[in-house]
Amino acid sequence: MVLLRRSKQFVFVLLVVFGVWYGVIVMNEKIPGHYINLVYNGKMYGKWLMDSFQTSASIDKYMPEKPIDVLEMEQSQRKKLAKEVCLLSQNNPNLDSVIKDRVQLDHIIVDEEHRLLYCYVPKVACTNWKRLLMVLMGKANTTNPLAIVADDSHRLNVFRRLDNYTGEEIRYRLDHFMKFMFIRHPFERLVSAFRNKFGQNSSSADYFRSRYGRQIIKQYRANASEESLLRGHDVTFREFVQYIIDPRTVARASFNEHWRPMVDLCLPCTIQYNVIGKYESLMDDAWLVLEKANLNQKVSFPRSDRPSSTNSLVEEYTKHLSREELLHLYHIYEMDFRLFDYHSPGFD
Repeated sequence: MVLLRRSKQFVFVLLVVFGVWYGVIVMNEKIPGHYINLVYNGKMYGKWLMDSFQTSASIDKYMPEKPIDVLEMEQSQRKKLAKEVCLLSQNNPNLDSVIKDRVQLDHIIVDEEHRLLYCYVPKVACTNWKRLLMVLMGKANTTNPLAIVADDSHRLNVFRRLDNYTGEEIRYRLDHFMKFMFIRHPFERLVSAFRNKFGQNSSSADYFRSRYGRQIIKQYRANASEESLLRGHDVTFREFVQYIIDPRTVARASFNEHWRPMVDLCLPCTIQYNVIGKYESLMDDAWLVLEKANLNQKVSFPRSDRPSSTNSLVEEYTKHLSREELLHLYHIYEMDFRLFDYHSPGFD
């Protein structure tokens, strides 16, 4: 009886193994060119690892609900408004002066192979755009952008920037490459930067608390504790805003890129962008960029499983500001508001 029971168990195990093996064959036939590794008790069975990103991209590829002509019309409206606002502004740098002072082009990433110029704006999905460009440009050992460590996408030498080219080379790329940038409500971006750089537990936040937090507390908090002055760990949003709107801050140096106005980072009154994407319509506008560049069959912009909740927090953070502080803050980012058709809470 014992022998019979063990024989039945052995046959059952063989049937299970055969079923799994047959399922692998069927799956591999449905997904040509990929093979599945089976891991059991630490042992690997199979020949190749199925590329989960390519599989998901082919099965669950994003398609906007709006037809492409509607997306194109939205772009035309955004660019028309930007052009009108730029014409009314008196402080737009001309292209000659920008090329002469090339440091103003240091936020424009160049993809030579696909003829792309991407102006990245921190806190506007730039990490995922950089990851995607790393995949496109063969700078990562993966086809899944989300598998790339975020810090790796921000390293200085990963991409070549437009400021590394000669004047003639810059002009050629501005004339012949597809140019795109992504924008976000200025106050939402500011709240996101504050939460990320002063509130999180990360090496980056440690740097910002040490570099900026201690200075802000010393300058704008009366009777600050020794611990706060030493660590800069408990900066309030109002203190952060007081630092930004202080004329001494504005006069001393350019803002850090995480709270520098978007118009100063990407110069949309000097450079005519083919696509001005919005964070609020990120997936649709990212699809449009890739479609216009004929890249939608190669890659997909990664979807986030954790949509940003910053929009709902803007009013919560700004309600602690006085009307005068809010007005000063608006003036710092006024061109961002006007150029990109955003509205400021509190005094519209």
